[in-house]
Amino acid sequence: MKKTIVAFLTTVLIFTACSSEEGDKPSGRANEKLAAKFGLTVFEYENGIGPIKEKLNIPAEIDQIMAQSGKEIFDAKCTQCHKINERYTGPALGDVTKRRSPEYIMNMILNPTEMTQKHPEAKKLLGLYATQMTFQNVSKEDARKILEYLRSVSN
Repeated sequence: MKKTIVAFLTTVLIFTACSSEEGDKPSGRANEKLAAKFGLTVFEYENGIGPIKEKLNIPAEIDQIMAQSGKEIFDAKCTQCHKINERYTGPALGDVTKRRSPEYIMNMILNPTEMTQKHPEAKKLLGLYATQMTFQNVSKEDARKILEYLRSVSN
């Protein structure tokens, strides 16, 4: 019994010492393999497919004016399918900025059909919700405002 406990504790220590602070986040090499598997670039795999093709420079502080404008656009075009804190026709979006990169969110807003056809995470959502997200005729600026609103309500 004592040997079993020692072996268990040793195993736990080894796993703890070898784990990174990144947790379950795939390594760059793993993302390269996954991107190739789905026929995507690493950027597309990590940030979605669409008009946003490079990392955005988004300040940490929320732009309240932009967020208010984003809320108005969200209320007019997104609430038919999305709620902030509850699942509806589409997923709840209160924590989307923690689950997805800003670029992924904007690409999903701006290019939902191609995203659900080609991106593995968007395909999973389509399978889960069985409803194709439609393009709501928003510009990049409007998508950025919606993103800012989602950042402001992030829980």
